[in-house]
Amino acid sequence: MPKAVIAIGGNSLIPDSEHTSVQDQYLAAAETDDHIADLVEKGWDVAISHGNGPQVGFILRRSEMASSELHEIPLDYCGADTQGAIGYMLQQNLVNDFRQRGMSKSVATIVTQVEVDPADPAFENPSKPIGSFMDEEQAMLRRAKDRWDVKEDAGRGWRRVVASPKPMRIVELEVIKDLLNAGVVTIAVGGGGIPVVADENGDLRGIAAVIDKDLASALLASQIGADLLLISTAVERVALNFGQENEEWVDQFTLSEVKQYLEEGGHFAEGSMAPKMRAVVQYMEAGGKEALITNPQNLERAMNGETGTRIVHG
Repeated sequence: MPKAVIAIGGNSLIPDSEHTSVQDQYLAAAETDDHIADLVEKGWDVAISHGNGPQVGFILRRSEMASSELHEIPLDYCGADTQGAIGYMLQQNLVNDFRQRGMSKSVATIVTQVEVDPADPAFENPSKPIGSFMDEEQAMLRRAKDRWDVKEDAGRGWRRVVASPKPMRIVELEVIKDLLNAGVVTIAVGGGGIPVVADENGDLRGIAAVIDKDLASALLASQIGADLLLISTAVERVALNFGQENEEWVDQFTLSEVKQYLEEGGHFAEGSMAPKMRAVVQYMEAGGKEALITNPQNLERAMNGETGTRIVHG
């Protein structure tokens, strides 16, 4: 069977600011899962990854608000919590979809650790904002008391920032492979994986960092030998010069074109499409066959070549 890794954005589970509840997220997951079930029904073995930025933000906010009575939750545990909760939403909806279609198909969520290098340059310049806004006095207190890295955010207040190191190794990779080889739809590396480092004895411990979900998905795709990396995001197709007068929607890129556009800069927005394109390059340079970018409601149409942006070798 052909294999695909489908990377779902964490923001895609939150349609808008009026629909942020757990039930709202569950319904959004149900819509996405319906399209994934179509692909599975057509014969694809599928691994699913997902973002978790908004969900981790909710947990941190609750933790901060309750800190006068309860312990605060470390960032790596927030990642583990969201892997379980979002995985639960996705797998329950998929199980229901498969039952309704008369398909005998199992789904499992793997709480996934991803090893990073403690010497990664990202730790020298933490830049990923997490948690709530603070005033300067509170930020300096957390810096002194908890050794947080904090930065002022464009006049809106101060926030904690953490490193975003590159993923090196998926700790549970062999388990994921075994499940996929057994035909189990597998949800893994949620939120980019729980970042861990190894000590001199090889023992792992969690750290306060955020791994890019798309880079971790690309690593997963290349290491399981996936035929396709499908990145599900907010737009139906990729645009050059997005939001500008010369905006141009593109049906297909070659790998060499993507690398050229990334090198030139300015074609793909940082913090949006540029990281996804870098993940595509990583996957395809590691032997991946092709990649596809579209939004959740168009997954099946994009697989049929009717929409989406496809990246091929050349």
